[in-house]
Order: sequence, then C-alpha cells, then structure tokens
Amino acid sequence: MYEYAFSKGGCRMVDLRGRDFLKLLDFTPKEIEHLLKVAATLKKQKHSHVSHKYLKGKQVALIFEKDSTRTRCSFEAGAVDLGMHATYIGPTGSQLGKKETIADTARVLCRMYDGIEYRGFDQTIVEDLAKYSSVPVWNGLTNEFHPTQMLADVMTVKEEFGRLKGITLCFCGDARNNVGNSLMVVCSKLGMNFVCAAPKDLFPKEELVKTCEEICKKTGGSIRLETDIMKATKDADVLYTDVWVSMGEPMELWESRIKLLKPYQVNKAVMENASKKAIFLHCLPSFHNIDTTIGKEIYEKFGITEMEVTDEVFESSHSRVFEEAENRMHTIKAVMLETLKK
Repeated sequence: MYEYAFSKGGCRMVDLRGRDFLKLLDFTPKEIEHLLKVAATLKKQKHSHVSHKYLKGKQVALIFEKDSTRTRCSFEAGAVDLGMHATYIGPTGSQLGKKETIADTARVLCRMYDGIEYRGFDQTIVEDLAKYSSVPVWNGLTNEFHPTQMLADVMTVKEEFGRLKGITLCFCGDARNNVGNSLMVVCSKLGMNFVCAAPKDLFPKEELVKTCEEICKKTGGSIRLETDIMKATKDADVLYTDVWVSMGEPMELWESRIKLLKPYQVNKAVMENASKKAIFLHCLPSFHNIDTTIGKEIYEKFGITEMEVTDEVFESSHSRVFEEAENRMHTIKAVMLETLKK
C-alpha cells in the first residue's frame, strides 16, 4: 500500500530513511519538495478516511521543554494515524540536562524508541541529541529554528497559489527569531522571495542572511530587508507575522517590544498594500484580541487590544491560519514517515 501510494511523481527517488530533521539548511530543495508531496498525499488519505498505518508497531518519544498545542497534537495525532505509539515527556518529565546529560538521555531513549522529537531551547541541544542517538531526531522548535512549522507554511502557500517559486513572502516583526530565520531559509531553498519588515536591530543575523543569499543564487530566490513596512509589503503574496515576545522570553520585554514593533503590526492598511490575492499566515498562538489571560494582562498594563495582527485581518477572508495549523500535522507525519520507513 505504501509503495503504491507514494510511487507516483518520482517520490521514491528521494530517500530520507534514518535522517535527522534538525534544520532546513540540511536539506536540498528536492528533499523539501519531496516532503511536501508526501504530506499532500497523507492529507488526501486523512480527509478520505483511508487508513495509512505505514509505521505500525513503532514508538516515538516526544520531549517538550517548552509547552505546545499544535506541535504536540500534530506529533501525537500523526503518530497514531501512522500506527505508532507516542510517549509525551513534558517540561518536568525528564532529567534532560539536569541530573542526566543530553548524551546519556539520547543513548537511553534510542534503545527504547524508533524516533525522538525535541522542542525546547538552544539548537545545540537537539543537535547533541542527534549526535548521540542511533534513531532519527526531529526538531519541534528551538530558539534558532522551527523547521516543522516551515513545511506547514509553504504547504499552505502552495495549496493557495499552486506554486512556490517566485512567490513573495513578507515577514513583519522580529525577523531574527526562530520563525523569521526559518522562513528566510525555506524561501531561499524553494526559490521564493523573502522580505522582512522590521527594525534594523531585529533583522536576521548577517551570517545567516549571507548563507541564504548564496542559496538564492542557485534557486532564483531573493532576500530583502526593509525598515518601512509599506515598502516591504507592497504587492506581496503572503504576509506573515509572529508574537512580539517569544516563548521563554521575560514579560518585562513587552513594553519595549510594543514600542519597537507597533509600526509593524499587520492591519487592514498593510493587508491592502499587499497583492489583491494575498493571504495572511501566523504560526500561532496570536494576540489578535484580549480573550486570553496574557492578552488581558497586556491590555491592563499597556492599553492595547491587538498586537502583531488586528482581529480584522486575523478573521478576514485573507487569513489561512487554521489551514496552516492543520498542515502542521500532515507535514510532521511526512517527516516521521520518510525518516522511519523501512
């Protein structure tokens, strides 16, 4: 069944068995496109209620040093769909880096599980897990990169426009965070045009920019950094933003970030400045109203009801945030399947 479902379109020409999934810089454009094709097939099977338990009997460990909704649910639901069992290890559920070294943790878990997911802090942690593990390790998010999110993002863009090459994506906000970094990488890999609208202090690191510019020379993509949001978003196909204070950063940052990033809010005027057919994406969660504990707290302290995106844009016909969220599961399933298959 697996061979039949994935033999079309040259999918079998790409072999990712046993590979770690740590950052998209490690993957070729062909390999990324392959994962998107597999994800699209898995999505069709899911929507058609076609069983696809290709990894029946396997087990995966999910290490979460940072809490999550979409990443955890995508890995857990995806594992079940593929016939696997998943063990969730939360922020207080292991001795990783406390009483037990990362190397020792990896060498223990890889003898019990077929794959290991890590969501947490520094990129070196997931890299070290992979170094000492004999089974594939997947990055569910680190401070530097968020590769599983990127696959869902570009899958959503491709579903909307039918292509990726030549599409212009503009990220508005803190472009040096894991999402901004990873968007620049995936756009350069797939021949897309990446534009960031941000204060200069929040531009991606120069070293990563240069790396992506070199990739663009081969793929036909481009990188542009702007401080003027209207100039950056002009005729863009995709507008993307993220929260102004990332997970794990102190609440004390909110006041300075609000002052710094308020000019980069995605609102009606910014959305209308993009292409008429432009879509809006957000990795979620989003502070587009005050219907959350933190949203209310920010309103009480600073008097603002919307932050990185207005509720008007978030709930508009341009928004594809929930399609994007669903695609987290399909693309994560593709990663697990392709790296664990026999």
